[in-house]
Amino acid sequence: MGFTDLLEEVGGFGRYQWLHVTLISLPGLMMASQNLLNNFVSGIPVHHCRLPGNLSLLNLSITYQVTSKQYVEPQWHLLAPNSSDNISKLQTEGCVDGWTFDQSEFFATTVSEWGLVCSLRPLKQMIQTIYMGGVLTGAIIYGGLSDRFGRKSVLIWSYLQLGVLGCSSALSPSYSAYCVFRFLSGMAVSGIILNGVSLKVEWIPTKSRTLVGTLTSFFFTFGQMLLAGVAYWLRDWRKLQVFVCAPHFLFFTYSWLVWYSESARWLVLNRQSEDALKSLHRVARINGRPEVVDKLTLEVLHSHMGKEIESSRSSFTAFDLLRTRRMRRISACLIAVWFSTSFAYYGLAMDLQKFGVNIYLMQIIFGAVDIPAKFLALGMLSYLGRRVSQVSCLFLSAVIIFANIFVPSDVQTLRTTLACLGKAFTSASFTTVYLYTGELYPTVIRQTGMGFVSTMARVGSMAAPAVLILDEVLPALPSMVYGGAAVLASGFACFLPETLNRPLPDTIEDVEERRSGRSSSQMKETVSLKEDVNSSDDVMPCGGVVTKKGNVAFKDRKDREGSGLNAL
Repeated sequence: MGFTDLLEEVGGFGRYQWLHVTLISLPGLMMASQNLLNNFVSGIPVHHCRLPGNLSLLNLSITYQVTSKQYVEPQWHLLAPNSSDNISKLQTEGCVDGWTFDQSEFFATTVSEWGLVCSLRPLKQMIQTIYMGGVLTGAIIYGGLSDRFGRKSVLIWSYLQLGVLGCSSALSPSYSAYCVFRFLSGMAVSGIILNGVSLKVEWIPTKSRTLVGTLTSFFFTFGQMLLAGVAYWLRDWRKLQVFVCAPHFLFFTYSWLVWYSESARWLVLNRQSEDALKSLHRVARINGRPEVVDKLTLEVLHSHMGKEIESSRSSFTAFDLLRTRRMRRISACLIAVWFSTSFAYYGLAMDLQKFGVNIYLMQIIFGAVDIPAKFLALGMLSYLGRRVSQVSCLFLSAVIIFANIFVPSDVQTLRTTLACLGKAFTSASFTTVYLYTGELYPTVIRQTGMGFVSTMARVGSMAAPAVLILDEVLPALPSMVYGGAAVLASGFACFLPETLNRPLPDTIEDVEERRSGRSSSQMKETVSLKEDVNSSDDVMPCGGVVTKKGNVAFKDRKDREGSGLNAL
């Protein structure tokens, strides 16, 4: 028996779990806004050189400026009809008087406010890289803090941090101040995602996790479309910044004053069993199981969680992910898959203006394609297996990214269609790798493994906007890098073992002993049966045999564990 049995006794996935999951998932609408905010906050309006004060006539702009450069001297003669002068030979200079930005698409952005164009254009992409650096830092810091102070406390603090610092960023007086606020906001976003997922999973029965996980992921999908609508309505970066961050004060309030219960698992493992018992009693009452309250005591709680308490005494580190041969191979392949999936995903999602379609419409389309992509991933996972699904999604996304390089910029419909297909396959790759990773790593180190490889995804999301700067060298270069990374990762994914319809490994030894699709328990049974044929072997009471060499073999893992021995 385990904690899952206790959840079934207090109502399974009942009224409490529905409210609990909904209230924790609701902020997911704003998480998409945070991750993709730079598309609108730092959108690049159409712009040209600002005319000096003594040249105020609008038609003189024709003779004085050429896009991001201007003629050193006004070229009055170009106003004459049928002028035959070769304008390419005329002397130009940078926009010494600044720029004039068109306001038809954006009223105000960080780009128009701080002049992040021409030589300063890389600073626009740097905002997103700095933000993702904050997400990575938050994963490291808040992951450890949640194990020490609890999931609920860190989650509530993250809501408050994002509300305060996110709204403060709207008051940023300079580019540097804005980057600092975005970095700290990224840390808070990581705290919300990590602890929100933990609180949901640790209060949901095992049989409900797959369905609930799929349904709650749509909050992020709908959040992408919500962002497009709000950005179109406001069109001012400071107002948009406040709009997507202010709701976290509401999330902070209802989490702190009204609803959340701390993870009962965490409470028991941190010697707060009385508080865990109170939480379970509360859940039972809300789920309509008041009769369970009197039966559920500290002794019952400890008896159900004896296995968890015992396993918590053994510690594993990230080093164990690389200590043995098969674990090293799995970890190396997953690092490539996680990095490239995130790298390609944000490479496509963070540069919507390059497709030549209205950016607000493009954001809605990019959000909508995630819906069929998630269902596609579930279908492929069920019928084709994990490895084939992972390889196919990565390879097809790479093919589409490469194909878009050869489509002329004026063929907008085809470019947009290919971009949407590319994002759909990278989104399906994300869905696949989350499930696949959980099935590849053994129970004793699964959470450590998930944290380790998801860190590589953060690195990929940091690198993606930085690569966009390469279009200054060659417009096709960013797409070549994104596609190349996806192809490389699909090759790595070919070396991962298939896990469809196979039991989850419990220990590192289980992973190491799997050969040709056979689990470690099947191998042990084969060995013991072979040795049992030898008439000179002595049968042991626990179900194993003593061979001529003095080794003990067991017919199954249950017998082995009962004997107190850990290996053959």
